Amino acid sequence: MSTFMAKNETIERRWFVIDAAGQPLGKTAVKAANILRGKHRPEFTPHADCGEFVIIINAAEAVLTGKKLEQKYYRHHSGYIGGLKEVQYKTLMATRPELAMELAVKGMLPHNSIGDKSFTRLHVYAGANHEQAAQKPIVLD
Repeated sequence: MSTFMAKNETIERRWFVIDAAGQPLGKTAVKAANILRGKHRPEFTPHADCGEFVIIINAAEAVLTGKKLEQKYYRHHSGYIGGLKEVQYKTLMATRPELAMELAVKGMLPHNSIGDKSFTRLHVYAGANHEQAAQKPIVLD
């Protein structure tokens, strides 16, 4: 008996909706990353991109536990001297909650071409409405 290997051409991709309202940001990101990667499927193959599409709604209502709103920062550097930019998560969640969720999910995906391709299938919305109703997404608990 030979081992089954999934191929990108044979994968049938579905759409899933995850509601982040009242849920911890990290736990929502874990669910999304596993679906984007395809780890929930029985035919998961590590070297093939067998993930599916994920829509995250109500990202603005996701909660950060503990003192993360005050103590956690999103930092990025331009590469130039004095080019460090810091944004406190309290400000980030108030102004761009989609970015906070995208950063959490992106950090949980593999840092290679499969992770890059998987990240393009993520759609994050701050509110309850999304534009992918035509794809008939499956709602996850």
